[in-house]
Amino acid sequence: MNKINPKKLLKSKWTAVKSINKEKHFLVTEVEFDEEGVVVLCILEAIISHRATSIDWSDLKDTTQWIQGWK
Repeated sequence: MNKINPKKLLKSKWTAVKSINKEKHFLVTEVEFDEEGVVVLCILEAIISHRATSIDWSDLKDTTQWIQGWK
């Protein structure tokens, strides 16, 4: 399980364990919090195509799907 501090999520780098649309490397480009400090929006952007996708930020904790950094 990846340990993630939601406040440090912005601009973090991620590698998909299984390629998504033939892309593996992603960057968190946008994070929005509600008034209680809970993440309500997390946007991942593919490095090569710049395709942006909204995901549930807690999915990044799953080491079977995501690796922190670019590997």
